[in-house]
Amino acid sequence: MNKAIAILTIFLFSFCLPINAKDYYASCFGIASNGTTLNTRSIQKAIDYISENGGGRLIFRVGRYLTGSIYMKSNVTLYLSEGAVLVGSVNPYDYDKSYGWIALIFAYKANDIAIDGKGVIDGQGRELANNFMGQALNGIIKDTLELGRNNERAKLIYFRECRNVQVRNVTLKNPSFWTQTYDQCRQLTIDGITVLSRAYWNNDGMDVVDCDSAVIRNCFVDATDDGICLKSHSSQSMNQHILIYNNVVRSSASAIKFGTASFGGFKHIRVINNKVYDTFRSAIAIEAVDGGWIEDVEVDSLQAVNTGNPLFLVVGERRKGHRSHMENIYIHNLTCEVPARKPDLGVDFEGPTNERNPRNTSPAEIIGMKDNPVHNVRLENITLLFPGGGNPNYANVGLNELDKVPELYKFYPEYSQYKELPAWGLYIRHAEDISLKNVTLKAQKADYRVGIVADDVKGLSLSRMKYAEPGKKSSAQVFTRNTTKK
Repeated sequence: MNKAIAILTIFLFSFCLPINAKDYYASCFGIASNGTTLNTRSIQKAIDYISENGGGRLIFRVGRYLTGSIYMKSNVTLYLSEGAVLVGSVNPYDYDKSYGWIALIFAYKANDIAIDGKGVIDGQGRELANNFMGQALNGIIKDTLELGRNNERAKLIYFRECRNVQVRNVTLKNPSFWTQTYDQCRQLTIDGITVLSRAYWNNDGMDVVDCDSAVIRNCFVDATDDGICLKSHSSQSMNQHILIYNNVVRSSASAIKFGTASFGGFKHIRVINNKVYDTFRSAIAIEAVDGGWIEDVEVDSLQAVNTGNPLFLVVGERRKGHRSHMENIYIHNLTCEVPARKPDLGVDFEGPTNERNPRNTSPAEIIGMKDNPVHNVRLENITLLFPGGGNPNYANVGLNELDKVPELYKFYPEYSQYKELPAWGLYIRHAEDISLKNVTLKAQKADYRVGIVADDVKGLSLSRMKYAEPGKKSSAQVFTRNTTKK
């Protein structure tokens, strides 16, 4: 599909709230702006009243508005004026657990709802998370992970099965858990928001779960876990018709990621004109490991600097008998610079340091299964810059011993799980119909590995390839085993 037509088609799903909706000021409902009065019940009364009376905007003027869990209702917009801050309580018992999650702002089967304005939603997440963990250590709340970062923490937003959702312009900061989750929603627009999700471990910037027709555009995301993450929690649903456009992402995990939950799948996804920086894991990760289907994905004009891995495509089977599938992936106009050192050094809650270090930098990866390969991936107009300088003493997997690379299809997928790989630029294993055109791989220092290794690839096409590595000829940069070429 033509890119412009694809964008226009998805945009048509994004509707606007009625312009004749009424405005209501928070102060009219006795909602205090002093930052100390708990306003949960008065905010909820205002939302209920507005919804019951034809809809409109609940406007918060300059001030700090303390609250616990509230529930959005149909035809209501929370409008945070510049200087207005909706502040989450730091008391864990001011939050509800609904639909399996804890959150500050809930919505369930609500239509035509929005959060808008130049104000802020502040979850006070570090203090709140520590209070949750304090209760867990006292045995009051169960630490389900038993890792000191219990998942019984609060998101800022959890919307489920809603239609025509708009989140625009606001700043979402300091959640104690994932910042925002949109679960099985239709006609979702996230536009021009700032996400500062650095208050605690495992804080995703945004999670879009099994949604139909969504646009994520013009956003800035800084997260201690995945930045923009598409998930599929239900085998009966999937993410489809999604546009991720013109965003800037920094992450202590992966910047833009499909998965890890991938039970239903992802179809008709466009990732266009995005920038990634200082990111610990992958600039783009596409993972089918839970029985879902990934099909028709286009990544265009992705620029990544100081990022641990350019791209990671993987098919796995974490649950026996749940067969995933990946096909028709088109990635073009991608540039990525991979550093020699850890790319997110110095940020709050860096990516995990318990991975085996030191180790050599990993290449881009396309990895399927022996009896379930990745199908039809096209890479075009790609430039990847690596540090090179690989040290064979860490764990040299030679070209005559490729079977030493483990099959890890039952594991949680991350590009670094394979430890040492025999290529410094691109590693392909168990795949069919893989096409590389106008791809440039550069290593700043000489590396003991080759640029590309293709192992068990049926239908490999290499066209207009360029390699730059000190002291090595281009003719020595490709190694194949059990591979046929187009």
